[in-house]
Amino acid sequence: MNSRYLLMWLEAPLQSWGADSKFGRRDTLPFPTRSGVLGLLLCALGASGEQKELLARLAPYGQTVISCARTRPGRSGGQPEKIPRQPLLRDFHMVGSAYDDKDPWERLHIPKTSEGKPAVGGGAKLTYRYYLQDARFAVVLDLPPDLAEDFAQALQNPVWDIYLGRKNCAPTEFVFQGVFDSQKDAMDRAAALMEEKELMEDFRVVDGEHPGEPITLNDVPLQFGPMKKYRDRRVTVIRN
Repeated sequence: MNSRYLLMWLEAPLQSWGADSKFGRRDTLPFPTRSGVLGLLLCALGASGEQKELLARLAPYGQTVISCARTRPGRSGGQPEKIPRQPLLRDFHMVGSAYDDKDPWERLHIPKTSEGKPAVGGGAKLTYRYYLQDARFAVVLDLPPDLAEDFAQALQNPVWDIYLGRKNCAPTEFVFQGVFDSQKDAMDRAAALMEEKELMEDFRVVDGEHPGEPITLNDVPLQFGPMKKYRDRRVTVIRN
């Protein structure tokens, strides 16, 4: 399979990568999901709707994520030490509270049941949303050559705003970091970025089963839009 390799750098005060959250608790994985990364790219491209054909082309290609940790000087002049990650941030979120249901405009913001009736509990929707704090990831995507160029152009001139999992997670570094002919070249550039930023690898997530912690994620998008569909993929978390 002929591929090129897109290097993305995901850095922000907050990131959130939900894989299976439903109802009132919206968790985040400790690393970017495949569906979140492809959703970001489709936002940059301005591709709305189901996008089944485009997602079918992308589905066989791989994704490698490197989680980067901040460092501090080692004791007695030794090697730099990794600084542990900050804990997850929990945001208590309310939608539809304190609106006047007698005002025709404010009434539109009050959640209703699927039949349009008032919701149980007065109409306010409560959720707990979790975020990664001060996280940084290098993401290398294997892509068909023509799509790699399209995405490279789109990331540098995005049609819609791009964000890191949720719309309030704005990137604070350029996401596009280059397109390369080999995965090794992309990884070498990621390593150079880590060195420039005085970071070190914390762990990486690779496709398939390898020595490490294999897990199954249901995050390969087959269809976006109102009726989203996903399939499973097997990945391994390899800790440094």
